Amino acid sequence: MHKLLAVLKREYLQAVRKKMFIIMTILLPALLAGLFVLPSLVMVKGLGKKQVVVIDGTGRLQEAFKHGNEPMAAPAAGRRAELPGSLDITYVARPGDSALDLTAKPYLARLGAEESEKRLDGVFVIPGNAFESSKAHMKFYSRSSTDFISEQRLGNMANHEIQRERLNARGVTADEIDKLLTDTPVDSVQVSKSGEQKKGGEANLFIGLIFTGLLMLPSFIYGLEIMRGIIQEKNDRVVEVLISSMSPGQLLTGKIVGIAAVGLTQVSVWLLMLIGVGTFGAITAASAGFDLSQYLHAATFVYFIIFFLLAYLTYVCVYAVGGAICNSDKEAQQLIAPITMSMMLPWFLIIVLITNPDSPFVVGLSMAPVFGPLTMFVRILVAEPPMSQIALSILVSMATVAGFFWATAKIFRVGILSYGKRPTIPELWRWMKVA
Repeated sequence: MHKLLAVLKREYLQAVRKKMFIIMTILLPALLAGLFVLPSLVMVKGLGKKQVVVIDGTGRLQEAFKHGNEPMAAPAAGRRAELPGSLDITYVARPGDSALDLTAKPYLARLGAEESEKRLDGVFVIPGNAFESSKAHMKFYSRSSTDFISEQRLGNMANHEIQRERLNARGVTADEIDKLLTDTPVDSVQVSKSGEQKKGGEANLFIGLIFTGLLMLPSFIYGLEIMRGIIQEKNDRVVEVLISSMSPGQLLTGKIVGIAAVGLTQVSVWLLMLIGVGTFGAITAASAGFDLSQYLHAATFVYFIIFFLLAYLTYVCVYAVGGAICNSDKEAQQLIAPITMSMMLPWFLIIVLITNPDSPFVVGLSMAPVFGPLTMFVRILVAEPPMSQIALSILVSMATVAGFFWATAKIFRVGILSYGKRPTIPELWRWMKVA
């Protein structure tokens, strides 16, 4: 036992004393937060001002586009604000023009202009029968095939004004029009099996993504650390000295548990930081009448630790096998890459897991080997799975870890002293039988 503890202590201290460990422990939460915040900032700041020409075949929609130069399009009363970005709109009225496409040609030519002063970002064409015909189609010409933001904003501006004009023509007053066109907001409410009502919606999605990232990333990061450490010790022949004084099983267990302790230390620091920020946010939100406790519970952190350990031990065994049977990082990465992609299936399906946590497919995935820890934890975050399913998922994951650890120990015992060509799957099977 003291030999195993010696390996555990060495692996743990060697990792936590690295400057990179300290830096990443402090900075990674900020980097993860940046991954969520930066795209929104880029969207707000990066859209900039776009030069757009509106050719109106009705000649009656000038009022609709007078707010285009504002950073946010003026929404109808009660409607959700449009996407950010500023449109510099030049309005061209062509009432009674039956050849609007020909009229638009000079402007369309400016979409590809070299000089920035002449270049246009879009041309929006409104047919002359937009008020009379329900089959009329507006057209948006753009230099980009995916400029759906400008298309949506211009379309909303035009359609809202068309609706107002149609209602006004039928004798509806302006005040009544605003009331008729006001959207009724929808509040998302989660109802538990006990009848408790909690706030749902976008915040749950955000929290689910954060916790899933915290659960998954350390498992893969420290799995790679174990794989590289084993390969380095094989190449340096250090492992031959270690094996002479302890069993391969003790060496493997010490490495896995030691690095697990490193990952758990790092995640604990992140959780403490999250709790600190969350507590401050909860106090601030409470003063504004907003209850954060409806999103996070003490049980969430307990489940996080349980499923983190199960996910970590599941993934790290695979990386340990990769290190034992390979002789270089490049060779190991080629072997592990497709396996890693398969193990990340729950992450690729994260939106499905969060938005439909009780579907038969997601329920089955949450109780399947390898995929269970991550999937079940996501279900616990956003839904209320039966305790029997949670217990079954934990038991299946524990059995998976035990099976992986048994197979890893068998392969490790033979592969740690094997050099040369990487073994095939039949050879790995023979190793497990003879070890």
